[in-house]
Formats: sequence, structure tokens, C-alpha cells
Amino acid sequence: MSKKKKIIILATMFVLLVVTGYLNIVLNNNTTTIANSENVVTGNFFTTYRTDRQSTRNEEIAYYDAIIASATSSSDAKAAAELKKQNLVSAMEMELVTEGLIKAKGFDDVIVTNSNNCVNVIVKSAELSSSEVAQIVSVVKEQANVSIENIKIIPVE
Repeated sequence: MSKKKKIIILATMFVLLVVTGYLNIVLNNNTTTIANSENVVTGNFFTTYRTDRQSTRNEEIAYYDAIIASATSSSDAKAAAELKKQNLVSAMEMELVTEGLIKAKGFDDVIVTNSNNCVNVIVKSAELSSSEVAQIVSVVKEQANVSIENIKIIPVE
């Protein structure tokens, strides 16, 4: 099997893994019904999301490590895998620091995702005041170095 085919297969597997994780979250819908009550509450979206995100990233890192360690990988493929792994680790660090700083501002829970120079912030809150949005935007702009147009804040109860 040629090196190009191996890289295509690995990339396809990675895409399928990401799609599977996304569908798991969407289809699972993270809802549970409380016994003896007619209320439906959202399961712990934040914990589930973090777990899914971490397992997906662990698998991504394992794929990159496999390419880097493979004796049959070309030097270009190894360099690309190393760069992607570095970018992933940098994104993970930025998200973790940003989440911590936003929580330090008094928010119960938060998830930050960074992709294609866009930062999504999911905050555990029924609604956000303009001053709370300004606090979040300030932290994200400082940590992610993105413009305000590329920041999306989503309150989730």
C-alpha cells in the first residue's frame, strides 16, 4: 500500500471519528426524565462534552503519533503530523486557560472551542447580561487573539 493511500485512510478514519463523536452528542441529546416529576432536565452537557472532546483528542494525538513513529511515513507526512499535533496541543491549552479564566469571573461552567479562527463559548446560564458578555469577550480576545466578529457566545441552561 502506498504512503499516499495510508495517509488518506488515516485522514478518513479521523473524519469518521469526529463525525461519530458529533452524532453521539446530537443523537443522545443528553436529556433525562426525573422520576416522579414531569420536568425534563438537561443532563450534564458540560461533563459529557468534555469527556467526548478529550477522548476524540486522545485518538487524534494517537493518529499523529502513529504517523510520526511510522518508518514508512515520508518526511513530509511526519512534518505535517508534528505540526498538526502542535496546533492541537496549542488549541487545547488555549481552551483550558480561557475556560478557567471565564470561570474565575464567576460563571458556573463553560466550554470553549477554537476552530478556523472562530471561538465558540458555551456558558452555563439562562441568559447573559451585556456586562457578562463583555467580560467573556475580553477574556477570549486576550487569550485567543481573535476579533469580536469571530467570537460566538451561547448561553445554555
